[in-house]
Amino acid sequence: MNRIGLLLNAHLPYIRHPEYPRFLEEDWLFEAISETYLPMLRTFKRLREESVPFSITVSLSPTLCTMLSDPILQGRFTDYLKLHRELAEKEVARCASEQPQSSELAARYLKRIDLNIRDYFETYECNILSGFADLEDTGHLELITTAATHAFLPNYSEYPEAINAQVQLAVQSHINHFKKRPKGFWIPECGYFPGLEDYLLREEIGYFQLAAQALMLANEPVARGNYAPIACPNGVHAFARDFNLTSLVWSNVEGYPTDPDYREFYRDIGYDLPLEYIGKYIHEPEVRVFTGFKYHAITGKTDSKRYYCPDRAARKVGMHAANFLYNVQKKGEMLSNILDREPYYTITFDAELFGHWWFEGIDWLEEVIRRIAASGNVLLQTPGTYLRQDLDSQILQPALSSWGEGGYANVWADGDNVWIYRHVHKALERMTELANRFPGQNSLKQRFLNQAAREVLLAMASDWPFIIHSGTSVNYAEQRVRDHLANFNVVYENMCKNAVNTEWLIKAEKRNIVFSDMDYNMFRTDQSLQS
Repeated sequence: MNRIGLLLNAHLPYIRHPEYPRFLEEDWLFEAISETYLPMLRTFKRLREESVPFSITVSLSPTLCTMLSDPILQGRFTDYLKLHRELAEKEVARCASEQPQSSELAARYLKRIDLNIRDYFETYECNILSGFADLEDTGHLELITTAATHAFLPNYSEYPEAINAQVQLAVQSHINHFKKRPKGFWIPECGYFPGLEDYLLREEIGYFQLAAQALMLANEPVARGNYAPIACPNGVHAFARDFNLTSLVWSNVEGYPTDPDYREFYRDIGYDLPLEYIGKYIHEPEVRVFTGFKYHAITGKTDSKRYYCPDRAARKVGMHAANFLYNVQKKGEMLSNILDREPYYTITFDAELFGHWWFEGIDWLEEVIRRIAASGNVLLQTPGTYLRQDLDSQILQPALSSWGEGGYANVWADGDNVWIYRHVHKALERMTELANRFPGQNSLKQRFLNQAAREVLLAMASDWPFIIHSGTSVNYAEQRVRDHLANFNVVYENMCKNAVNTEWLIKAEKRNIVFSDMDYNMFRTDQSLQS
């Protein structure tokens, strides 16, 4: 039997700007809900209703959970749905008269929006976290957490108070949202450093995922490659991802999503159509954005794109699902004479790849699940279930690694973004200083210090250096880092005078509501693993 551990990481940075009537970067959340989370939940529920067996691990980041349950953002998503439904109706009419090749797809877009509206309001009552929790209750999902603000943890390994806060707050957030302690932990970007498992053990975390080279570069040979978990010296298990199987999808050169028959992500009517038509549906002042209405296929490395054909794409979905299963089975045959147990393949993705970046991705995922269920020799099994078999695991100390380009920290600490760390590291040192100088405060000082901790954690998010590295929304990412550090400094400078800026504090708390149960004392030296 070939066992597959499929892990999906659902994460977005904390973006919330109630001071503006509408904010461009908040659309990242709304796009993910519309194109990934709601369609994925529909697919999982349909499979469950049809008694198709599956078991998948989903990591829901604390920042994402906070945004999904925030009334202000829920209201803004409602406005987003209404606006896009209006555009969908216009597109159905426009395509019928001007672009008949896309009429079927325009109708599909309208149908998907109607399904999203139904599910969001009627099924989930505006909080889709209940949908994930329901699927976990029936054993189809295993929900885990990740670092509080999805920080790239190796770059903070010398700040134990910060690592402790990232892990402790993540677990508490998961308990708040799902009423149970997570058994697993998604380490952001597979960013591992030796000793991270000690922080996880402290919070009763049983397992986490790794990049493949974390085991290949360990100080002693790994007995079963990345086809079985290893146990760290403290007993926490690590599952190394299968690079080859993951790359069948993940590769941006020859992965399935690059097929020329699939829908082109970057060709969108938000950029193609005249401003007098599209103006209401983009951002002021005339800032063109993705609307989600895309009618062209990838075609090739050319600006001349052919119209997207849903039937051709559907055929490719079937072919690629079959190819994926074939590769799993062939690999199992090759390993049958090598391993002393059935292989376990850890396959990890960002959840937003499916449906958002790769339009057909959720259809592919559904087809893979159906084919696995019918295969008889492949099984989807979560890491938590696998570990309950009580199999002996090799004890091994993994090596520093990530799944980023180059395998280490290049993406999150290059020539463009490395400046972030000297400032955030200094803020972390000062946060520990404040926690040690002012332990156990209450009332306004407690809230003031909690806000300082909140700001420095938000500055640690891996999203900001990644965005700067990739050259996308660079100005916004840089400004977010500067704003969080400036906010932290307000607290530091006031507390050095033993004062509280009450007016500033009230505004800051209303702006950033994440981690409502923050306790700045977790930054005290005696609270970290140094003690």
